[in-house]
Amino acid sequence: MNDQALREPTLLILTAIADVPRHGYAIAQEIGEISRGRTRMRTGTLYGALERLLEQELVAVHAEEVVDGRMRRSYALAPRGRELLAAQAARIARTAHEATRRLGLDSRAVTA
Repeated sequence: MNDQALREPTLLILTAIADVPRHGYAIAQEIGEISRGRTRMRTGTLYGALERLLEQELVAVHAEEVVDGRMRRSYALAPRGRELLAAQAARIARTAHEATRRLGLDSRAVTA
């Protein structure tokens, strides 16, 4: 799979649904948690990105239900998305390890 870096919003969305399927609001909340409040994804941006990721077969609709008269979809990582996210995580880890090594830092001490 492509070893090119994903844009951060895409990386965050895929990470947010890597462990369990989530609906849009829960994905946005999870992105806030993952980024430690640094990234807040607006509704229009999130749903536009989810549509693009659906078209690319990186995410899939897990379930659809009507809640309070509105359709609510939950999204899950598709097999292609899981493969891409795993490759990205490995790429990021390699880069972080090398940066830590070159800075002479103990990798266990780096948590930020």
